[in-house]
Amino acid sequence: MTAELKSIPVTDKAQLVSYIERGCKPPEQWRIGTEHEKFGYDLKTLRTPPYDGPSGIRAMLEGLTRFGWEPVYEGPNVIALTMDGASISLEPGGQFELSGAPLRTLHDTCNEVNTHLAQVKMVAEEIGLGFLGLGFHPLWRREDIPVMPKGRYDIMRAYMPTKGKLGLDMMLRSCTVQVNLDFGSESDMIRKFRVALALQPVASALFANSPFTEGKPNGFLTFRSQIWTDTDPDRTGMLPFVFEDGFGFEAYADYALDVPMYFVYRDGKYIDASGQSFRDFLAGRLPALPGEIPSLKDWDDHMTTIFPEVRMKRFLEMRGADGGSWARLCALPALWVGLLYDTASRDAAWDLVKDWTAEDRQRLRDEVPKTALKTAAPGGGTLQDVAQEVLKIAAAGLQARARTDSSGNNETGFLNTLYEIADSGRTQAEELLDLYHGRWKGRVEPVFTEFHY
Repeated sequence: MTAELKSIPVTDKAQLVSYIERGCKPPEQWRIGTEHEKFGYDLKTLRTPPYDGPSGIRAMLEGLTRFGWEPVYEGPNVIALTMDGASISLEPGGQFELSGAPLRTLHDTCNEVNTHLAQVKMVAEEIGLGFLGLGFHPLWRREDIPVMPKGRYDIMRAYMPTKGKLGLDMMLRSCTVQVNLDFGSESDMIRKFRVALALQPVASALFANSPFTEGKPNGFLTFRSQIWTDTDPDRTGMLPFVFEDGFGFEAYADYALDVPMYFVYRDGKYIDASGQSFRDFLAGRLPALPGEIPSLKDWDDHMTTIFPEVRMKRFLEMRGADGGSWARLCALPALWVGLLYDTASRDAAWDLVKDWTAEDRQRLRDEVPKTALKTAAPGGGTLQDVAQEVLKIAAAGLQARARTDSSGNNETGFLNTLYEIADSGRTQAEELLDLYHGRWKGRVEPVFTEFHY
């Protein structure tokens, strides 16, 4: 696919719109793609592993090839692994990411996660590493985090501080879990996008799991979510235009065209185009590559550098959740599949949020990082009340899907960990803070032994 996209020159905006639109699939072809990141650490020192060395990220990647993973190189460095539609990659600060294959059911997704984590645990223990699921690194400073050898990260690290104060923290010290879901048509995409965007703060609240910075409470329950509010306003946020009349594939393409570029990839190298315009690229006037016009691969690359709460490529990505425990890696896709892959549940979710204004949605986005489920909901009550209703709707959607495993269990059980949070109103962040102020006696180091994978 990559080679094919590179060979297709883009001469007008209609091609960019068409490229997104070609993501439309009939419901029987809808799939679930789950991605999650996790922090590696040295079992003896708790330090973040460097790329090289016997206990480094390269050693992790090379060790996993015994299971059939194929290495991907950038120059002499292994930067990713691929197998059967899935990939393992390293984020800027060495966060280890599984980008799962597009799978039919949540049972398949959870089996994939379980297999991956078992493989990671086996290799990690052999070389003296552990892995931890949180939304933000609880201990080390930004300057303590080794930077991974990928060319695009050098460009982003130079550009990020010109746009916001926390972009480098996003790159080096945050972890997320997200799910990628399909749409059937432009109208289906619009309905799903609106529901997902409005309810993204609810997911952020349910998955809040990043209360520590550099060994101390940071005043937030999901600091990872807060980071995105001061990363780069050109490419983040709640996208009010998604709720406006006339929204569709073209409107999103126009938005993406106006997001400044980071880079262009040519002949194995990243060319710095930070702050430059894809519209100029389309016209052959990109300063980084004067006279050249983009390929569809350039457009695909550019869309990966846009970071709103919900992102569209040729599918929709739900991006609001902190990384977390083993069970919660299966719970996030369960939440969104239940809400969006059953028509009745999707419509019920829309009824829940359709009267929220742009101001309501933005207020939730602004307040959730500190108050999570205690945030006041539009129309009264709290987000805890909304979360409980959302979970009922999601469970009904999963029940209606009727996708069972070999034991006859449907997919609703993957929501159980979220019921516990919604019913109690207490996030994992609050549980961690209780431990910090209680049994851990003002230390965060125990999180590495009590909450590791």
